[in-house]
Amino acid sequence: MQNKVLLIIAQKGFQSKEYFDTKDVLQNEGIHVVTTAPLHEMAYSHMGDEVMPDLALSDVRVTDYDGVFAIGGPGALEYLDTTETARIFMEAHQTENYPYGAICIAPRILAKAGVLKNVHATGWDGDGELQRVFDTYGVIRVEESVVMDGVVVTAHGPAAARDFGKKIIEVLRKK
Repeated sequence: MQNKVLLIIAQKGFQSKEYFDTKDVLQNEGIHVVTTAPLHEMAYSHMGDEVMPDLALSDVRVTDYDGVFAIGGPGALEYLDTTETARIFMEAHQTENYPYGAICIAPRILAKAGVLKNVHATGWDGDGELQRVFDTYGVIRVEESVVMDGVVVTAHGPAAARDFGKKIIEVLRKK
């Protein structure tokens, strides 16, 4: 059976390398990648790349996928730090042995949603705020480019995107 993974991107300002490298690694392993954004209309990366999401966040049913992962970028906090994204990750978190995670700034969104409490995680810290955010929501910060804690995978940023994809594959195979 082919795995199906959901990648969540911002409507504007998602990180190109994180999205395309992660997607490429997953697809090269035969994993079907579905992309969602807040709206089912053209999404734009921070570099101007265009991606037509397969569906809107409001149409996501977590049980339709084998894992859900959020992509970072400068637009992530503005477009993905929402009740809809929190709903998706809460459903993932509440489903036993269900893989989920995020890369770059997006782990902060998961922390705020309460799905990284007591989880070892990493993320982008270019603004020096990651430790404060993680402390606020009970996340255990690890200084590594990619961290897998059980079924949760988090990554630092664009340079870690391919390894993020590889860890997603690893966690899917353990399932």
